[in-house]
Amino acid sequence: MSPYASDASDRVAPAAPPPAWWREAVVYQVYPRSFADGNGDGMGDLPGIRSRLPYLRDLGVDALWLNPFYASPQADAGYDVADPRAVEPALGTLADAEELIRDAHELGIRVIVDLVPNHSSDRHEWFRRAREEGPGSPYRDRYHFHPGKGENGELPPNDWTSVFGGPAWTRTKNPDGTPGDWYLHLFAPEQPDFDWDQPAVRDDFHSILRFWLDRGVDGFRVDVAQGLVKAEGLPDIGRTDQRRMLGTEASPMWDQDGVHEIYRSWRRVLDSYPGERIAVGEVWAPTEERTALYVRPDELHQAFNFALMGASWDAEEIRRVVDTSLEAVRKVRASATWVLSNHDHCRHATRFAGPQPEGQCPRAGDRALGLRRARAATLLMLALPGSAYLYQGEELGLPEVTDLPDDVRQDPAFARSGKTDGFRDGCRVPIPWTLAGPSYGFGTGGSWLPQPEAWGTLSVEAQTGDPGSTLELYRAALALRRWHPGLGAGDTVEWDDAPHGVLAFRRPGFVCTANTADGVLIIPSVGRPLLSSSPIEAVEGPPGEAFTLPGHTTVWWTA
Repeated sequence: MSPYASDASDRVAPAAPPPAWWREAVVYQVYPRSFADGNGDGMGDLPGIRSRLPYLRDLGVDALWLNPFYASPQADAGYDVADPRAVEPALGTLADAEELIRDAHELGIRVIVDLVPNHSSDRHEWFRRAREEGPGSPYRDRYHFHPGKGENGELPPNDWTSVFGGPAWTRTKNPDGTPGDWYLHLFAPEQPDFDWDQPAVRDDFHSILRFWLDRGVDGFRVDVAQGLVKAEGLPDIGRTDQRRMLGTEASPMWDQDGVHEIYRSWRRVLDSYPGERIAVGEVWAPTEERTALYVRPDELHQAFNFALMGASWDAEEIRRVVDTSLEAVRKVRASATWVLSNHDHCRHATRFAGPQPEGQCPRAGDRALGLRRARAATLLMLALPGSAYLYQGEELGLPEVTDLPDDVRQDPAFARSGKTDGFRDGCRVPIPWTLAGPSYGFGTGGSWLPQPEAWGTLSVEAQTGDPGSTLELYRAALALRRWHPGLGAGDTVEWDDAPHGVLAFRRPGFVCTANTADGVLIIPSVGRPLLSSSPIEAVEGPPGEAFTLPGHTTVWWTA
């Protein structure tokens, strides 16, 4: 038997399924462009995803989260939505989406789709008409159009800057060609912000929710959930360092109290459908306590907790994150969420490999150490109470691709920041399925971003059946998590005393031990080992059986 994984005899009898599936679900994020290409054009698509659903079933995930696949000019990889009720032709058809949802359900996998309510594409019918019709058009009220400052309106209405770099305002031309009003875009100019004070905007999104709920989706991931409402009067901020969504300071652009009424109205729509349909928010708020306000019983079901993803591989910091996160959601009777990688951030196998420059992945680092820490961090995360969100390819131990040529990068922030930011393409490179062949099994027509030459050695084919592989570690962990009642459920952990650099906590019938330091420790047995991220060995130690706990290793035990 592998030193990494247990066999079926280690499993306990399955418990009754929880009434709220999302409270402890494992959700797998698929970036449609980069998962599987079904038609050979080099771009991932819905038929490609559909063909790989059995892989996700066998991996052991509970739900699938799809990044945007809606009709879009693709100025920001689909987050500039032109029609939220249509599928982008490069990714498939509405029928493909409906068939994917149906097939996933037949395999026992729920489906969550992205929803982008903060902004639209500048080619959305509303915005197109707002520009064409000029001042006085009722469509202008649905966005933030304002006259500029200065003698001739030549200055932006305020000092806000875009997350992607540059000003958050773009000036329009009137139908007669003269300079016109400015419009707000907290992201790219091709992504004008909606004005959520307008009933037409609120009504339309209720309709969008119902459109996809009627097609069977189990929930929504809400993009930029903290950004919909802006402070009254759009006041100046008074400083220039505004570009980050991750700030710890209050801002008139983000986290305004008015967003909560919007989500209360959405909750009523979701609750009107059978099957526990959910909404999970991408929420960047100044504190865990502010984030928890979004998941009160009558609002969103969950909000992403990015604190763990931002933590270093350090026992004290991780324990603080776990404690504050669990306490914040417990106060509002919500469940915690945990995530280590996603489509906007450096993959954790690279992040843990070396020092991380501001806004970038480390270009130099110890690849083996990064993967070892990443495996240990994943087992620690999967042992915590709440739900876990996995990003495609992390189960293969994929590193960030940090050496993409400038001319292939498509992140809009790359050009707008003068090539100093916007490095998200590195975590979006299409994943490898096979050892060899065109695009390593991604598709028959190459890949829209170049894949590293060694990609095949990390593929699903290369790792399947290898007991020491990262893929088999994930498969074993998810199987045990589904069977063991001490994993996922609940809202508390009980910390044990542990040496410096070590985390040890208990759940019902279960103990997790993680060594974040370099050295090997000898620890007394706390039960029977179930799974470890690196090999451990039994040794004799006072007063009885003991085990080695290597550096950067997490072990699961029955207690």
